[in-house]
Amino acid sequence: MKILVTGGCGFIGSNFIKYILGKYPDYLVTNLDALTYAGNPENLRGIAPERYNFIHGGLSDKKLVETIIGEVDAVVNFAAETHVDRSISDAAPFLTTNVLGLHVLLDAARRAGVGRFVHISTDEVYGSLETDDGLFTEETHLSPNSPYSASKASGDLLAIAFWKTFSFPVTIVRPSNNYGPNQYPEKLIPLMITNLIEDVPIPVYGEGKNVRDWLHVEDNCRAIDLVLHGGRAGSVYNAGGECQKRNIEIVGIILDIMGKDGSAIRYVADRPGHDYRYALDNAKIGAQLGYSPRVALETGLENTVRWYVDNQWWWKPLKAKLRSESRGFWTG
Repeated sequence: MKILVTGGCGFIGSNFIKYILGKYPDYLVTNLDALTYAGNPENLRGIAPERYNFIHGGLSDKKLVETIIGEVDAVVNFAAETHVDRSISDAAPFLTTNVLGLHVLLDAARRAGVGRFVHISTDEVYGSLETDDGLFTEETHLSPNSPYSASKASGDLLAIAFWKTFSFPVTIVRPSNNYGPNQYPEKLIPLMITNLIEDVPIPVYGEGKNVRDWLHVEDNCRAIDLVLHGGRAGSVYNAGGECQKRNIEIVGIILDIMGKDGSAIRYVADRPGHDYRYALDNAKIGAQLGYSPRVALETGLENTVRWYVDNQWWWKPLKAKLRSESRGFWTG
């Protein structure tokens, strides 16, 4: 199979490329990435060029997309702007990539007759669960609360419209919060780890009571693989970690792993419109495709901490760039 992966230099995309090339020795991957701030070719250091081709470009380059897409059997779209705080500061890039760019990709793939198209979304399109009970199912009404999640919900609706209107074989995966190696250090878990390595206070929004469903990136890659090869066209699949934790609990686990105490925490003003809780129901993907998460949170976090300790060459330049952008409390 020849697969076009878009956004493959990002966190989840790069892990997926390594996963696919490792599992399927006869697969070929083309990676189209615009190399915005979170796209890092170093994420794919050491990938053998015989089965991997990198192309620098964005989804807005219609001619480039059309040229590439005619040569592939399947598309897996990770290309997206993803950070909520950045969307609050400036929503325009999120609309450009997550909606308009997706349209270019969908339309080119449809016209080229691509047989499989997997679009990676997020649990944030469902909005917020305001109590400690209940789960989002694939039938839950979309109710996004940030410019980021609104742009992703818009993209989901556009993808489903291509199925409904053109019978184009789109499937959507909505994973919960991912963590693991190569995650950009503005995100919660790598930010906590790298700040602690540098003896910089770790910021916690509000009282840290917001709840997230944590999923190791390896489990997410398995879920996407299952959907790519066996998902039903026109379907949406949740891929949750079945591991709900308050943000402050995640911070506590990381502090314990790294031998630190609560004096490292700095509580900061809460994020505007901060969603209280996300939690996904895995019943559909479990029943249809046999998926369930395998990586235990404690094991996954220990391995993630070890990766950031051992790969400071990777993240220190990124933290320096964040500081140069004056991203305040995030980096000390």
